[in-house]
Amino acid sequence: MKVPRLTMTLTLETQLREPDRMGGYRMVWRDEGRLGAEMRSGAGGERFAEVGMESVVSWRISVRSAPSGDPRRPRPGQRFRMGEGRRARRFRIEAVSESDPAGRWLICVAKEEMQA
Repeated sequence: MKVPRLTMTLTLETQLREPDRMGGYRMVWRDEGRLGAEMRSGAGGERFAEVGMESVVSWRISVRSAPSGDPRRPRPGQRFRMGEGRRARRFRIEAVSESDPAGRWLICVAKEEMQA
């Protein structure tokens, strides 16, 4: 296996429920930490979303492994963020697997969704 070149810095985020002080809740994203990553784009397409057409691109994101249960180990349902503020790019993690027999690297299959 070829060792990934971790040239990108991504922030791992987890979605949490937070009380909205009106008896309900809202969903917020909490930073779990920054990870070095190698990113490779895959297939793309369009789909109809709530506010119009949306462009969807799949990505294979390689990161250094962490033990199961460690907050630095990505898992489905989390996302990676590249950048800050309104211009940040977000990658929803759909699957995570070890990429080598020793378990030193993880491959995260993620989708980037953007308004078209």
